[in-house]
Amino acid sequence: MIVVNIIGGLGNQMFQYAFGYATSKENNTKLKLDVSGFNAYDLRDYELDLYNVEENSELKSRYDSLLNKLNSKHNTFLSRAVRKILRGLLKFTKFYYQEKEGFVFDEDVFNVEVDTYFYGYWQNEKYFKKYRKELLEIFTLKNIHPKAKEYQQKIIESESVSLHIRRGDYVTNTHANSIHGTCDIDYYKKAVMEILKSKEQVYFFIFSDDLDWAKDNLNFISNKTFVELEANTPDHEEMYLMSQCKHNIIANSSFSWWGAWLNKNPKKIVISPKKWFSDDKTNRQTSTLVPSSWIRL
Repeated sequence: MIVVNIIGGLGNQMFQYAFGYATSKENNTKLKLDVSGFNAYDLRDYELDLYNVEENSELKSRYDSLLNKLNSKHNTFLSRAVRKILRGLLKFTKFYYQEKEGFVFDEDVFNVEVDTYFYGYWQNEKYFKKYRKELLEIFTLKNIHPKAKEYQQKIIESESVSLHIRRGDYVTNTHANSIHGTCDIDYYKKAVMEILKSKEQVYFFIFSDDLDWAKDNLNFISNKTFVELEANTPDHEEMYLMSQCKHNIIANSSFSWWGAWLNKNPKKIVISPKKWFSDDKTNRQTSTLVPSSWIRL
């Protein structure tokens, strides 16, 4: 059996699931998703349930009791310290497989010989590109709200370009800001010009978790619509609308990465920021995070 830890926001969860799906297929074994980490994780909720994802929660592993301790809902200093020590010790077992540093492709994950628990983010399409057709079906929404359908109609009728601006916790959360930072306005100006080099008659659909900022700073784009969905609409539908656009300008965000990756247009142009993290050393490791056919600026 393969068990994959699921944690983080929607984009991270999709990377982890896609990795687990491909790894289970390559090893010809069953896949179980460990979502117990959300017991002590206040920033996000489990979000894959709106897709055609099978959790296989009924599968039992001999290590379930240990995993429960690792993902206890208790969030005291002592419980966090115990979890850190346990993870350190588990690195020396065959059962616990922690992602290597950076975004390098680790082909050894396809040759495990025992029940294995995979812990990491696995942000490299080489793990699951082979199963793109299946994953496109799995990451299909079961329901779409009427307002999203209205935007979808406008998107498919035009030479549409999604432009995603990620701010939110990248601005308000000190830790997130120190790791990720945000794409500056110069990046978006260059990205728009890159699109216009080959596509003159395009229409931009603007997606952001800070539309007020976007409206104040994107006056250099003339043909545009700011996508504003109802408050109760899940984030999945914004990602879905991005994927319906002919082309994509993404932020340094796994959320818009997936919006572009799910885009089925064989002639799509995808613009991605070269600088994915605030730290220059970490940025040098991200060459495999972005597919080779995408343009990095």
